[in-house]
Amino acid sequence: MIKGTLYLLPNTISDGEWQAVIPQGVKDRALPIRHFIVENIRTARRYLRKIGYTANFDTEVIFFELNKHTKQEDIPSFLEPLKQGENMAIISESGLPCVADPGNIVVELAQSYDINIKPLVGPSSIFLSLMASGFNGQNFSFIGYLPIENSLKLKSIKNIESKIYKENQTQIFIEAPYRNQKLLEFIIQNCQPSTKLCIAREVSADNELIKTKTIAQWKKHKVDIQKQNTIFLLYK
Repeated sequence: MIKGTLYLLPNTISDGEWQAVIPQGVKDRALPIRHFIVENIRTARRYLRKIGYTANFDTEVIFFELNKHTKQEDIPSFLEPLKQGENMAIISESGLPCVADPGNIVVELAQSYDINIKPLVGPSSIFLSLMASGFNGQNFSFIGYLPIENSLKLKSIKNIESKIYKENQTQIFIEAPYRNQKLLEFIIQNCQPSTKLCIAREVSADNELIKTKTIAQWKKHKVDIQKQNTIFLLYK
């Protein structure tokens, strides 16, 4: 039996017109699919309806939930439709599947089963921020979240700053929205005055802000990023 294809279906990264960030081709691929792997079923349904999906969710569509509550031993069963020849899609909660997203667990397994993987074009706040920062786009590292505890966070920040200057490498990281303002203050207090920080807030939204300044300049410039999706980028 011919196996199905696993599509990696991008999501929007902010409220607004989905057509501005999601290509028509993504919608066209999504409409015939009836099996989805998602982080949250409710938000996945809302997104699919937004892009024009009309199938009945209760009788025609099957969702598999992949998040911190998913048992590892259950994940292989998610791929059974693919083995039976059905196409499936992974939908990220925001942006690209498998980039700062747990979907890579499924893709790794699908690769081991020799299943065809089809990534689809869509927005990524990480890459859009890098594009607009003015920083090195040929040598960069996405770190994810920094440690919460201050002593470990300080050690991490110092290590990050060292890589900027020694390896000419842009450093990219994120924080939970409700801790963004504190992280910004921490960076400003502990980085060298000449180090450059780009703050990319609510990328692609109406209140988008992407600004690059030195730490010394940020000390004189106040910005509100509390409870707002933000990407932090550091460079020399």
